[in-house]
Amino acid sequence: MHEYSIAYDIYTTARRAALDHDAKEVKRVSVDVGKMAMANPEQVEFLFNIIIEGDPLFSGARLSCRDVEVRTRCSCGYVGNERFVCPRCGKLPEVVAGMEIVVTNIEIEVDEE
Repeated sequence: MHEYSIAYDIYTTARRAALDHDAKEVKRVSVDVGKMAMANPEQVEFLFNIIIEGDPLFSGARLSCRDVEVRTRCSCGYVGNERFVCPRCGKLPEVVAGMEIVVTNIEIEVDEE
């Protein structure tokens, strides 16, 4: 169940960023999840919500996952979304997007002083 470690890493990344910016509350954490990342976004969100339960900094936080489509390219010049066989030359194309899990935005509340 690697979704737990993914959810925990998202939590620690967001917590560290929030504390670095003197946040009083984390509102939303946005994450891009590639279709080939081998992670279930719904399960990551569920586990994230369990992890943040005891942390007052995350009392109203929401995790927002966005699917990232697969993009590939081949040495023959093909660019597209074919993952297994290049439709032009038959080689294995290189995956250039769609395998990542990236925290893209952390929305926080800070005290105005």
